[in-house]
Amino acid sequence: MTIVVRVPVIEDAKAMAKVHVETWQETYQGTMPDAVLYAPDSLQRREQMWNSLLSGGTSGNFTIAVAEQDRQLVGIAMSGLSDDEDRRGESELFVLYTYKSIHGRGAGAKLLEAVVAPGKSVSLWVADPNPRAQAFYRKMGFAPDGSSNTDDDDGVTEIRMIRPSR
Repeated sequence: MTIVVRVPVIEDAKAMAKVHVETWQETYQGTMPDAVLYAPDSLQRREQMWNSLLSGGTSGNFTIAVAEQDRQLVGIAMSGLSDDEDRRGESELFVLYTYKSIHGRGAGAKLLEAVVAPGKSVSLWVADPNPRAQAFYRKMGFAPDGSSNTDDDDGVTEIRMIRPSR
């Protein structure tokens, strides 16, 4: 039952898409519209996204990791350079999802460390409210910076959290 974090390979794209869609459904049920969470093409779109990213479709601009337990993917993470005006070119965590069944077992911390060097300044956007995720990020050294936005596609309000360099 050990959780192993590793760099994904192209053959992981389908499983990564499954983790992405299912963890979104677990995390955002009741926060995000069901039409978004359960869109018939969700899995296909996520698989295309991960295939593109893993095949170098973004010229290596992202760092990606997966967590697996008993040869099954149970978490995904991705970081890259921020497009936020006031943080352009600095590190941003774009994806960090694990199944609820493994919350509290260290996979999230291992994934974060795999995609962002410890001690490096990094920002992220997290749904508000999402107290469990926000508590996790606080534990990892992040703090809200007062910025917020509402996603036009799903209507979810997010706050930005930043971990300063150490």
